[in-house]
Amino acid sequence: MRSKAVLFDFDGTLADTAADLVAALNRLRTVRGMAEIPLEKLRPYASAGARGLIVAGFGILTEHPEFKDMREEFLRYYAEAICVETKLFPGMDKLLGAIEARGLRWGIVTNKSTHLTRKIVAAMALTPACVVCGDTTPHLKPHPASLLHAANELALAPKDCLYVGDDLRDILAAHAAGMTSVAVEWGYGDDWHAWNADTVIRQPMDLVAHL
Repeated sequence: MRSKAVLFDFDGTLADTAADLVAALNRLRTVRGMAEIPLEKLRPYASAGARGLIVAGFGILTEHPEFKDMREEFLRYYAEAICVETKLFPGMDKLLGAIEARGLRWGIVTNKSTHLTRKIVAAMALTPACVVCGDTTPHLKPHPASLLHAANELALAPKDCLYVGDDLRDILAAHAAGMTSVAVEWGYGDDWHAWNADTVIRQPMDLVAHL
């Protein structure tokens, strides 16, 4: 892999946001007189954001008549306490330093909305070269639009970018965009070797060998 930039999915790849997402879901439950659900039980759904957590936490489908209002309420709770427990995954700060030390750029491509993503990026004092979010383009991953938008922002060909993610949709988006795909084992997904990623890494610094 001869890459000029590394693009990261956010939730479950760059940052561990599960605790704050689950806290918002549990607040949604407690105001309805329901018991909280342990973090570890809901953690696998964190990459799917509000939609996945509400479906898992309430056992309803997105077509449910109350789903839209519940989603808005969830997002309000999440925005109020968005970066309480959120942190970079262990070793990620070292990897970002290694990327920058090699004169490469890195960015974020996420399905998370812009106003939420930028709140966390600012709170964590991150300095990505680009931030492309779920409302930046008309399409969410696994559609390649957001990845292609990021490459365009960096003035790079897609083939010159790595895309790193913890979910099948990340790998599908990378393939569709013509980027090298990297699946991570530390995120919220658990079937990495079935996704046909170009490579799978166990810990952040393993990526250095592929830069």
